[in-house]
Amino acid sequence: MALIKCEGLALGYEDGVAVRGVDLTVERGDYLFIIGENGSGKSTLVKGLLGLIPPAAGRIEYGDGLRRGGIGYLPQKTEIQRDFPASVREVVLSGCVSGGFRPFYTREDKERAHEAMMRLGIHGIGKKSYRELSGGQQQRVLLARALTATKTLLLLDEPASGLDPEATAELYETVGELHRHDGVTIIMVSHDMHALAAEAEHVLRMKTTPVFYGTREEYLTAAGKGESAEDDGH
Repeated sequence: MALIKCEGLALGYEDGVAVRGVDLTVERGDYLFIIGENGSGKSTLVKGLLGLIPPAAGRIEYGDGLRRGGIGYLPQKTEIQRDFPASVREVVLSGCVSGGFRPFYTREDKERAHEAMMRLGIHGIGKKSYRELSGGQQQRVLLARALTATKTLLLLDEPASGLDPEATAELYETVGELHRHDGVTIIMVSHDMHALAAEAEHVLRMKTTPVFYGTREEYLTAAGKGESAEDDGH
C-alpha cells in the first residue's frame, strides 16, 4: 500500500478553496518534487499532507505503516527560526515531540537525536547555539530534527531558500543521500530545476489544480527538457 494517496483532494480556508482535484500516490522510496508559481497552492497542499487542515473534498489516505503526524517536516525558514535561542542538540531533540520542546526526553529520544546528528555530520556542534550557525548549518540541524521525527518520509518546503549556492548544493546532496542510501521517502517543494532534473522520480506541478503529475522524464519532455520554466516561479 502507498504511504500517501490523495483522491479528488480539495483544500481551502474560510475564504475559499485553494487547492482542488489533486490525485497522487507517494510510494515508499519515492522522491516527489512539487513545483509551481507563488499562489499555486503548494503550501496549502503541504499543510493538508501534514494533517494541519482537513480536506474540503476528496480524501488523503496514509498507509504502509505511515500514520497521520508521522512525517518529518522541514518548513520554510523564518526569521524566528534563524534566531532561535537553543542549542543544536535541543533543536534536534525537539523533533521527537510533535509540537516542540519538553522538559524531559527518554533514552530512546536521545539515541534517535544522536543518530540523526551523526548521520547529518553535526554531532560535533551539539552544544553550540543554533542562532550562531551559518544558514547551511542551520538547515542541516533542522533536517536532523525532521529525521529524528521519522526515517520514513521527509517533507521539505523550499529547504534551500536563502542559502548560497555552495550550501544549496550540499543540502540537496545530503537529501539525495538520505533518499538513495537510507531509503527515506522525500517530498520536496522547490523551484530548483537543476535539483529536480538530478533527483526527482515524480513531479507534481501545481496551479491551484495539478497541471502535471508524472515521472521526471515525462515532465522534462513535456517542458522541453527543462528549458521552459516560466510557470515554476522563475
